[in-house]
Amino acid sequence: MVDGEQVVIVTGAGRGLGREHALEFARHGAKVVVNDLGADVNGSGASSGPAGEVVEEIRAAGGTAIANGDDVSDDEGAKRLVQAALDEFGRLDVLVNNAGILRDRMIVNMTMDEWDAVIRVHLRGTFAPTKHAVDHWRALSKSGESVDARIINTTSSSGIYGNVGQANYGAAKAGIAALTIIAAKELERYGIAVNAIAPGALTRMTENLVRYQNEPEPEGWNPRGAENVAPLVVWLASPAAKGITGRVFNVRGGRISVAEGWIAGPEVDKGARWDVWELDDVLPDLVAQARPNAETDGKVARS
Repeated sequence: MVDGEQVVIVTGAGRGLGREHALEFARHGAKVVVNDLGADVNGSGASSGPAGEVVEEIRAAGGTAIANGDDVSDDEGAKRLVQAALDEFGRLDVLVNNAGILRDRMIVNMTMDEWDAVIRVHLRGTFAPTKHAVDHWRALSKSGESVDARIINTTSSSGIYGNVGQANYGAAKAGIAALTIIAAKELERYGIAVNAIAPGALTRMTENLVRYQNEPEPEGWNPRGAENVAPLVVWLASPAAKGITGRVFNVRGGRISVAEGWIAGPEVDKGARWDVWELDDVLPDLVAQARPNAETDGKVARS
């Protein structure tokens, strides 16, 4: 269970997955900072409405929450977000990096602005809050305080397995997965655990994906619901998850799996410098021995 004294920041928490994370944390007694810029799915515009509505829902259920509308991809905005938690609640225990936008295009049609916008919100928007939260926790650790902090990032199957038409989004999400692993190695000494989820759910970010358009409408329990992802996120913030760090979890419906990252597969060592022509036989043989890349669902197709 979540420590009832925990203070949690959830970015992009006005709608979809982030909203469900915020509500689930509040149900378990955490105090929640609901961050959302209130932009459209492509990143345009802004509104204080979505974050405020989630805060009202939490408070109506007897929970504690405040809204924050800072842009997490902006350094000063991310700093203000972390400071808002400290000013309001006096502490910070968990950071859930969830904010994101979509500007899907095939590479041949993608503009530099579309590339930059998605990379900025997803990748920079994960790094900036992380940096300021870590600065706070590292200072506590160095002062002699015991720290048990959690960062939970949001990657995607598009990033770790690949998906056509999402080069910008997938590259950002792959970067978040790598950032998760590196941050876990760097920050464990300070008492900070870093993990990531690769969620599957029907939200405004995913409603145009073919996989959801081809699925029949569910009856009864909805395996496509965003609410199914939140329990894993809340558990990763709980005392039960202590010691788990640097991992990426696939989660969709009732299914959870550990995403296994890049590994060194079949190899050959000549013990000297290769001539180019020698690789004519070597490389095709290595590729033939190697497992195929995973499909978008993370599974390796069987021949």
